[in-house]
Amino acid sequence: MRESRIRRRAGLRAVLAGGAVLLVGAGLSLALTATANAATTLGASAAATGRYFGTAVNSGKLNDSTYSTILAREFNMVTPENEMKWDATEPSRGTFTFGNADAIVSRATSIGARMRGHTLVWHSQLPSWVSSVSSASDLTTVMHNHINGVMSHYKGKIYAWDVVNEAFADGSSGLRSSIWTQRLGNNTGWIEDAFRTARAADPAAKLCYNDYNTDNWTDAKTQGVYNMVRDFKARGVPIDCVGFQSHFNSASPVPASYQTTLSNFAALGVDVQITELDIEGSGTTQANNYRTVVNACMAVARCAGITVWGIRDPDSWRASGTPLLFDGSGNKKPAYDAVLTALNNGTPPPTTNPPTTTRPSTAPPTTSPPTTAPPTSAPPTGQPGTCAATYRLVNSWPGGFQAEVTVQNNGATTINGWTVPLGLPAGVSIVNMWNAVGSGTSGSINATNANYNGTIAGNGSTTFGFVANGSSTPAPTVGCHTP
Repeated sequence: MRESRIRRRAGLRAVLAGGAVLLVGAGLSLALTATANAATTLGASAAATGRYFGTAVNSGKLNDSTYSTILAREFNMVTPENEMKWDATEPSRGTFTFGNADAIVSRATSIGARMRGHTLVWHSQLPSWVSSVSSASDLTTVMHNHINGVMSHYKGKIYAWDVVNEAFADGSSGLRSSIWTQRLGNNTGWIEDAFRTARAADPAAKLCYNDYNTDNWTDAKTQGVYNMVRDFKARGVPIDCVGFQSHFNSASPVPASYQTTLSNFAALGVDVQITELDIEGSGTTQANNYRTVVNACMAVARCAGITVWGIRDPDSWRASGTPLLFDGSGNKKPAYDAVLTALNNGTPPPTTNPPTTTRPSTAPPTTSPPTTAPPTSAPPTGQPGTCAATYRLVNSWPGGFQAEVTVQNNGATTINGWTVPLGLPAGVSIVNMWNAVGSGTSGSINATNANYNGTIAGNGSTTFGFVANGSSTPAPTVGCHTP
């Protein structure tokens, strides 16, 4: 995560150039039909493939008419730029302030956009009282209280939280030195504790780890984060998504392995999200670079969406690099057109399994347990046995919707295989399903685990999703059973 006062690097050099569409003979009518049906805004276009397109929002600019007009027209996901960070939400111990963040949530709700929460645990923008906490036990209590205080205030209103932000060191597979490692240990135990606390605070919210300079697959930092996520998933630690900030410029370009990185993380069973995208430059070069990033997301089934870090160039934390999709007057730049075209050319997530992951040669890090016992979530009720399923509507649009089903192991022992009976209302038909294999597309069907996510550790969970034609109401019914 980055903010207007404290930032570091960025960059991108793209490799794809836009192709012209030839309208010839009988192909003319087909091309014109596709154009007529294409969405004309970023959020609507992303939603057509079950994704989102969002932006970071500054509460101080909500009264700017140009800013607010673009926000309402173009985006269906909102991330507060600074308003949910620790110094803004708990400036003194136990005293929470949510006014500016509440204003952003209210605006998002009024325009029909969802919210990403940013961020709960970070080494930066901490009030001085946090930095003065001297003992591990007290700092653990402070972390728990902050997560619970903020998440309880916004419970049910946040699609995904950046639970821990930028914990890994640049140029290394290890953690950065911070108050968290200095007091709680130079291992991922405190990160695990943060995620378990967050799951208990709001079981419905997606929980993400977010970082920068993790775009190139072979970099040590990328491998360090990958090993942590792999370890967490293997042990049932509740992590649902990984955020890739994706700040690019000529000095820090989009690597050739960017799509590979997204695919390999997704293959671990987590969503990937591009969380803070900005690309310095202008004209055709900048447009091509943006197209490369969007195409990479569209090619990965579990790339849930893209957030740009600001609306107009002057709104950016690095305004001199003109890194965003709108100029200072609110006019669409060539990069906007490239992004919209790439989104409209995308397809819903495929039904095939995620790409095969190239496994790193290093073993995952050994995680020390947190200094205090993490809180545990009460298991869902109302379904017998150890397997339970929960349905959630992710997005909807005229004539279709995207949904997600969480499969929870409520028992203490590992389950090997699961099936979710899915009752689809009349008129609803599934067009794409991922992370599960469907026995049909309409009526009463079974969604069975894929060959890579059937094993769920005790008290762990996994998710699958689908895009369907038809109305999102009434909601499909779900159940769950094991072999």
